[in-house]
Amino acid sequence: MPQPDLAHLARDLTRIHDAVITGGSPPVQPRALVARSWDRMLRLGLDPSGGNRRVVAAEADVESRRHRSKLRLIVDELKSVLLRAPDAATFILVVTDAEGVILWRDGASGARRQADGLGFVEGAHWSESVVGTNAIGTALAEEAPVQLFSAEHFESAQHPWYCSAVPVHDPGDGRLLGVVDISGPALTLHPTVQSLVTTAVKLAEARLLIIQQEALNGLRDRMSPMLRGTRGPALVVDDEGWVAYQQGVGARDRIEAPREDRTILIPGAGLCSPERVTGGWLLRPSRNAGDRTVAVTLRCSTSPATLEIDSDTGPLTIPLTPRRAEILSAVTSAGDAGISAAELSRRLYGDADHLVTVRAEVSRLRRSIGALLSTQPYRWADGVSASLS
Repeated sequence: MPQPDLAHLARDLTRIHDAVITGGSPPVQPRALVARSWDRMLRLGLDPSGGNRRVVAAEADVESRRHRSKLRLIVDELKSVLLRAPDAATFILVVTDAEGVILWRDGASGARRQADGLGFVEGAHWSESVVGTNAIGTALAEEAPVQLFSAEHFESAQHPWYCSAVPVHDPGDGRLLGVVDISGPALTLHPTVQSLVTTAVKLAEARLLIIQQEALNGLRDRMSPMLRGTRGPALVVDDEGWVAYQQGVGARDRIEAPREDRTILIPGAGLCSPERVTGGWLLRPSRNAGDRTVAVTLRCSTSPATLEIDSDTGPLTIPLTPRRAEILSAVTSAGDAGISAAELSRRLYGDADHLVTVRAEVSRLRRSIGALLSTQPYRWADGVSASLS
């Protein structure tokens, strides 16, 4: 396939950009993804001439974000793969968090100097709402890979650039971790850049999964010999609630992330107290339990709606937002068969087009009620008896 004439393409895109931004009729319509983003920018009232205020986090905030980001585990590997590519002498590599804040930047010194003038620096917020249509911000908004060339950027100051960005997801739960981006002078764009970034991200996600499994295996190997000689239910999890070892409980792969100041309800064990151990948490029942069946009652007639949990270790009432009450009502009505994300989207929104929103809402809900709710499909966990009132 012949290489496109990049200079000619840049001129055509500039004519399209200028016509759309000024409310005229473009010679051809921009790509659908670009049109959606430009429409968002115009509704936000952003300045296409590049006068939008840059937001740059303080150095301490950047360091804190780096420490919290799982991407710190694989950023060196990303640099090793991408900055050794044949065209690396012309571009920079940027890694952001899920809010579009640049946490790491490396690459060609000339491109870095030009990027400094754009505010394309570590700590800068590159979401669409701050700097307009750009590959990082648009990839976050669309939650999909995005490559933008020249005047497909909203700000004219970004027109001399190309950007290829790919979102990175946590391989364990699908959570968006951030974006990996390659940016360089527009006329140096190589047709393989987007596939290069995509491949690097896939390798990074695979590496994250290996790191997680190695950590869980280490946690299990440390704790299981000690617990095998004890009586009663016990559960060992990492800081995010992923299960490394279980004894006498029917927990699935994950529970809510433990905290020292609150007990966690686990089907088959009742209310458990988290104890900090090296690399994770040990959870055991707060007191001896007999029948460990957990009964839950969803009360939608109260204001707010509540979820009442009657376990062997005592009652617990959790207030619910109207949306969370809707979700739990749908799950309860579905019974043992459960309900898929698509079905839940239709129940909540009238169509199956809100899968990302549904999954995010259920994920937040599970942080409140823990392992009571299972996924794929969404249903009450084994050992939970649920009713509507």
